[in-house]
Amino acid sequence: MSSKAVVRFKSFRRIAVIAAVLGLGVFAGASARMPDGRPTPTGLEVPRWVTLKSSQVRARQGPGLDYRILWEYRAAGLPVQVIAETREWRKICDPDGSVAWIHRTVASGRRSVFNRSAEEIAIHSGRSATSSVRARLSPRSIVSLDECEEGWCRVRARKIRGWVPERAVFGTQERTLCNAARPAGAGRS
Repeated sequence: MSSKAVVRFKSFRRIAVIAAVLGLGVFAGASARMPDGRPTPTGLEVPRWVTLKSSQVRARQGPGLDYRILWEYRAAGLPVQVIAETREWRKICDPDGSVAWIHRTVASGRRSVFNRSAEEIAIHSGRSATSSVRARLSPRSIVSLDECEEGWCRVRARKIRGWVPERAVFGTQERTLCNAARPAGAGRS
């Protein structure tokens, strides 16, 4: 075989591998479904967690700029749960249990958690209530989320890293928190 043929073969093999990987990605995403059974347009799981990118995010009544603005979120990093989606819009459930639509460009895949209680949450040095307390998460505060395991979530804020009980924060629940069939603008029901 000539050296040109070997290069072409390697290039063809590389293209075939890339095509196979991309094909697997498409098929893997095809199993992601919305609550009504339709496949998700993004191929990502629903429900899933995202955070708001900006301190000014408009919540709309429907998936489009022609829908009425219901309110404006003013908390960059706020975790919200995607409960349904279109290609460009995400129907979300917020910490108050309200439902609204936001554009995909104002949502980030970065994870955070929110203390929606009126009490401080201790940030521990380890995954145990008996471990030392490094800091306290104030009511209505947001911190970055690294991971959750065994009922505890590792969080960070500036130079502080530690663990909080998973059940104590909003942004880690696996179950859908709001009914996707509920109209936007509706609070808890």
